[in-house]
Amino acid sequence: PCSGHFEPGQLVAIMGPSGCGKSTLLDMLAMKKTSPYSGEVFVNGHARDPVLFRRIAAYVGQEYHMPAHWKVREALEFNANLKRQPNDRGSSRKNVRDFIDNLLEAFGLSSVADTYIGGAQVRGISGGQRRRVTLARGVAAQASILFCDEPTSGLSATDAELCVKALRVIAKRLNVLVLVVIHQPRKEVARLFDTLVLLTSNPGRMAYCGPMAQASSYMGACGYPIPDQTNPTDLYLDLLTPGAEFDASDALVAAFTQRQKPDIDLVVKEAGTVIGHTTKGMLMAARELQGLEGKGVRFGAYAAPFYVQLRTLLSRKVRITLRNPGAIGMQILMPMITGVVVGTIFQGIGKIDFGIPQVLFIFILLTILSLQSLPLMPALIEERTFMKHETSERLYMESAHILATMLVTVPLSLIGAASQTLIIYAFAGLPSEFLPTILGWTLLLFFMFDALFQFVAAVAPDGEQAMTMATPWLVVFMLFNGVVVTKATAPIFLHWVFEISPTSYALQAIVLRMTESSGGENNFYVKSMGFQSGQDMQGIAVILCMTILLRLMHVLALRFLNNIQK
Repeated sequence: PCSGHFEPGQLVAIMGPSGCGKSTLLDMLAMKKTSPYSGEVFVNGHARDPVLFRRIAAYVGQEYHMPAHWKVREALEFNANLKRQPNDRGSSRKNVRDFIDNLLEAFGLSSVADTYIGGAQVRGISGGQRRRVTLARGVAAQASILFCDEPTSGLSATDAELCVKALRVIAKRLNVLVLVVIHQPRKEVARLFDTLVLLTSNPGRMAYCGPMAQASSYMGACGYPIPDQTNPTDLYLDLLTPGAEFDASDALVAAFTQRQKPDIDLVVKEAGTVIGHTTKGMLMAARELQGLEGKGVRFGAYAAPFYVQLRTLLSRKVRITLRNPGAIGMQILMPMITGVVVGTIFQGIGKIDFGIPQVLFIFILLTILSLQSLPLMPALIEERTFMKHETSERLYMESAHILATMLVTVPLSLIGAASQTLIIYAFAGLPSEFLPTILGWTLLLFFMFDALFQFVAAVAPDGEQAMTMATPWLVVFMLFNGVVVTKATAPIFLHWVFEISPTSYALQAIVLRMTESSGGENNFYVKSMGFQSGQDMQGIAVILCMTILLRLMHVLALRFLNNIQK
């Protein structure tokens, strides 16, 4: 067990060898730890509020997860808009813009404010700048406490120094307590920190907790002087790594217990008697600093109401979709091209007598429409990753993300599906009397399979497993439709599958309508497929119920599955 006390405006470094529990300690303090642990955390002398704590704290993890087509300024505005109390006054909006400009300047991002974040396939800012954007987003939330887990990992020495300098500026200028897990910084970076917490491993124990400037003299007093021209943090890690050549971890832990722990326990005890603002009081004070009345503060888990969350998410979704030619091409252009290709293959099929060719044509059409949303699953899984990290910071609710995504992806996919159907229909040369039936059932089928694929994307850990999970559903529904497998040829114990197969109902309704128009001369073929008239309403009800059920399961899966584990 370990104790400590930190004041606002401090920049605190948590250091130690691998496996000492640096990130674990930070996760516990930040209320991010999902596995059981014991201990107490107090804020201003009050027990940490399990609901409101994340309203006053921000957490920046080791990895950054942001849309590639997002711009730097937009990323900061996103967090600022969702963590601030809503206000429509122009002066407040101007204050937000000024605040964002100051953050961009503090983190050295002003020159790339309107540049894409970028990614593996999108050119954007550098890795060091991207890491600074994640830190700036945490500060943009106007948190009183900022937790950073190894923000300099993987960066050059210069970029690492820029990151820590920016954090120091923010800590002092905004009076924010910043706790940083950092592995082994060079001495120029180490000097930027006010306080140092040193841990050792096997098991994790505290070996030092005090001012960074006094750490070297403390080590000397313990019998481990720091040689001149040596990076002190290098020696600290050498001394605290069990099994290393200069291992002195047990001795330093014993020295800490004797020299520092009594004083720290006394400081913690005295600090506990000084009662400051509660978390609610801190939120009210923050609103008053914005020039607003404190009585208008929202005391729920989210600073912004649902309509603000939805508006902000929808704005981001529309922007990154319009900037991504691949997204529009996949949902609109590719279906249209596919429609031209398939239409060319079946050109003029509607002008010959009704029979097997027309049935196979309808089967191919429904199959293509069923697969319309399948390619979107990898993109949905990537967006889910963004969502999981952002909702863990209580920026918005999962339902707002789902609704914003549906308001963009579903209309685009629907336009693609309708265009594809109309193109194929025009090439086929079918009579116009069949258009309402074919278009209605194909779009109904599209909505059901779109819900299915979005549900699978919410459940599956990654894109490969999503494809694997979706395949059985597609195979079953594609087989049990009266063409490949009929009720006459299917085993009796599998007849129930036809009752829930949306493809079977759609194919049955369209084929029976075309058979009726042809004068019923080919009823013997339709009967061999096991189709029965009078089941249209039943089919519509089944497909609608399946769509609604899948949407509900989609929401639950996004809420409870694939959560971040720490």
